[in-house]
Amino acid sequence: MPFFSRDGRLYDCLFAQQLTRELLEHLFKTADRLKTITQKKDGADYISNLLSDKRAMLYFVQPSTRTFMSFLNAAHILGVKTSEIRDTSTSSEIKGETPEDTVRTFSSYVDMIIMRHPAPGFVEKTAWLMNRTGRPVPIVNGGSGKDQHPTQALLDMYTLHRSFAGELDNKHIVMVGDLKRGRTVRSLSYLMKNYSNVSLSFVSPKEFRMEADILDFLKRHNIPFTETGDFKSVMGTADAIYMTRIQDEHDKSGESKGVDYSPFYFKKEHLELIKKTCVIMHPLPRRHEIEVSVDEDPRAVFWRQERNGMWARAALMAYIFGVDGKIR
Repeated sequence: MPFFSRDGRLYDCLFAQQLTRELLEHLFKTADRLKTITQKKDGADYISNLLSDKRAMLYFVQPSTRTFMSFLNAAHILGVKTSEIRDTSTSSEIKGETPEDTVRTFSSYVDMIIMRHPAPGFVEKTAWLMNRTGRPVPIVNGGSGKDQHPTQALLDMYTLHRSFAGELDNKHIVMVGDLKRGRTVRSLSYLMKNYSNVSLSFVSPKEFRMEADILDFLKRHNIPFTETGDFKSVMGTADAIYMTRIQDEHDKSGESKGVDYSPFYFKKEHLELIKKTCVIMHPLPRRHEIEVSVDEDPRAVFWRQERNGMWARAALMAYIFGVDGKIR
């Protein structure tokens, strides 16, 4: 996707497919160094000066707390000054301005736009538009419709990287829940192309099975997968279990209410069925799909996964602005 790159480096982060293994490993190392350097005040002060001349806008017009706060604090770690739009009713869109003109207006004031938008493809369209102007700024996808969430996939892989000491080949990943409408599992599935001998199990109600485009992608890249409604049947061989909530905000007529989601819950009793090395992940927020009592088990890594997002996103921002080489 050369149109979204500059000088051989990622410029706009729009799709999980842009993240190669080489880039992922570089970002993981950068995130690790950021965590280490900023443990002391001198190091934190040094890092916070790297991008003190930059400004970023968080254009989040779809509900978000975790992703928004993660990006906000990632920017602050690097010294990036931030502004935000959380509701289009406070912008000139209420006067009839197009979303494209609104974003282009915002780009006049900042050096990067981080976007979460409910419309599939809108973030990509914005990046295409900005790259054709005289003053392009990098666009980072913070979640686009039901289709893409590349920085969530980045932090998920970073969590797996830290959980398995960097050994990500030869793993069995189990994804559970509303796979049809979950952009996190879609984006994570795309990244499996970077690893060897990885297999996937998709566990879901029949109404919310993984979409055909992801299955076709896996087939093209010779990544084996299975689909099942029997969660217990795949627990014992899993190296990672990725839980998701039901995505009923995408309902058109309340169809989620008719689906029994309880067979896709992870309960405390299931801890006896999984490997001692298996990790349990969740992009959050959760509802009932993971019992709270599971949190005490060291294999439950979703709170670490949450914090990892801040460091992974800081590493990505440093890379896009070209200061990653100064983080040593």
